[in-house]
Amino acid sequence: MKPDTLLPANKCTTGCPILDQCLAGGIPCNSVTEIVAESGSGKTQLCLQLSLCAQLPTSLGGLSSSCLYLHTEFPFPFRRLRQLSVSFRSLYGQVFVDSSDPCDNVFVHSLPSVDELLDILPKLESFLVKSKSQLPVGLIVIDSIAALFRSEFENTPGDLKKRSSLFFKISGMLKMLARKFNLAVAVTNQVVDFVGSDNGVNGVRIGNLGCLYSSGRRVCPALGLAWANCVNSRLFLSREDNGVIEGDVGEGGFVCRETKRRLHVVFAPHLPPSSCEFVIRSDGVSGVDR
Repeated sequence: MKPDTLLPANKCTTGCPILDQCLAGGIPCNSVTEIVAESGSGKTQLCLQLSLCAQLPTSLGGLSSSCLYLHTEFPFPFRRLRQLSVSFRSLYGQVFVDSSDPCDNVFVHSLPSVDELLDILPKLESFLVKSKSQLPVGLIVIDSIAALFRSEFENTPGDLKKRSSLFFKISGMLKMLARKFNLAVAVTNQVVDFVGSDNGVNGVRIGNLGCLYSSGRRVCPALGLAWANCVNSRLFLSREDNGVIEGDVGEGGFVCRETKRRLHVVFAPHLPPSSCEFVIRSDGVSGVDR
């Protein structure tokens, strides 16, 4: 992560100038931003970094806010959050002169089921109003929404209709909270292998990209078209593992794998078609200037 220049107060910086440039300042408030990718592409890494960057003052691109992190994938990566926090404090030591721990401003709550999410969402308004934390909540993360629906619904007309109804109910409450409290909301989603012709429902062009590729496979976001209509913006993280042979394999050589990752803007009302390469290191997620 690298300190950024002055950014609009209604965006939450990603902590990287290159990623922020691609996203016109970062993750916007008053809307729901989806980050979709296959496992191991960096969805959670980026969300953890956002949860820390939200605490920065608006002069540094943050929201001067804490983060409510709702996680569905177990266990929660506390160790990685602490590792990022160390790098975060070293970069922004002037912000944390009182030696406060940025991890204390990330409120983690587990979500084992859809019912749990539906139960907690109506209570969030009261939590946001009555929260006694030093920093008000300015960012809500749900990581990931797809995990909640992975096994609870069958592929039948009745279940699909019920699932779509829940999508709009959940997104409606998230958008209401985002508008009322000027929140940034980030929701992660998974991908499934693309099946069918380009003329089928899964092949409908949505946004700037006609199709999505990751790890050499054609993929599409999980949860289908109904969920796509529930989010304001969709970002796609792709990855590609390239094998690079070093030396003669027959004489003790080895194969070094390099993973190339890229962030794509699939659709967003405030962003043009764009993408940028990024890497994940011990100190966080950062863009690559080619």
